[in-house]
Amino acid sequence: MQLNGQTALITGASSGIGAAYAREFAARGADLVLVARGEAAMRALAGELRGAHGRRVEIVPADLAEPGAADLVAERVAALGIEIDLLVNNAGFGMHGDFAGADAGRITAQIQLNCVALVDLTRRFLPGMVARGRGAIVNVASTAAFQPLPHMAVYGATKAFVLSFSEALYAEARPAGVKVLAICPGATETPFFDVAGEDAAVGRKRTPEQVVATTLSALGRGRPSRVDGLANAVLAVVTRWAPRRMVIALAGRLTAPREGATV
Repeated sequence: MQLNGQTALITGASSGIGAAYAREFAARGADLVLVARGEAAMRALAGELRGAHGRRVEIVPADLAEPGAADLVAERVAALGIEIDLLVNNAGFGMHGDFAGADAGRITAQIQLNCVALVDLTRRFLPGMVARGRGAIVNVASTAAFQPLPHMAVYGATKAFVLSFSEALYAEARPAGVKVLAICPGATETPFFDVAGEDAAVGRKRTPEQVVATTLSALGRGRPSRVDGLANAVLAVVTRWAPRRMVIALAGRLTAPREGATV
């Protein structure tokens, strides 16, 4: 899958899966717009990619957990005179702990970032792709999307939203030549767990590069969604068919905070 002459916008691009997408897309010939809060990290990554691949790399510092931030990003992209061919909605975070003790502001920010900003950016860039008859949107969901997740209730619900939203858009956009994919990683070696805590990791961690490879394979095959990693895929299938009370109880045991953990 070559990306020569195309421009990709990647959110959460300062590290982890977002940075891995940026490196792989630049290697395949894409120009980039990087969006994240970490301006210094994005500047370093942009310099790396310009030097290695000679691509145009623009950075747009933004906190997408703030209401209206997605519209500001889209306006900045328009001011740069850039058309987006590939949108990767990767930015997101999770909180680990029981909902009753969670901070109200952090709950709102989590929904804003994981759902609202993703929808807003898709709303701004999908119409242009449809009009041009080409393009792709990758929404980073999670294996958390396939079952309720006690002790990470809001996070699991946001990723279930992303999966459902993306699969519906897949059907709407496909006749116009636009691909939409929900990629569903399990535990991955990223800074995500610096926020959520290592207690939130279930199973063996995969690498960001593996997630990117799975994404490109699924895009090439025109899939609406794809789980990264065989073990994760098997678990996702099992949770869809097993009795719900059993699934919820097992998920609760796997994600239960250890003694002394905080939200």
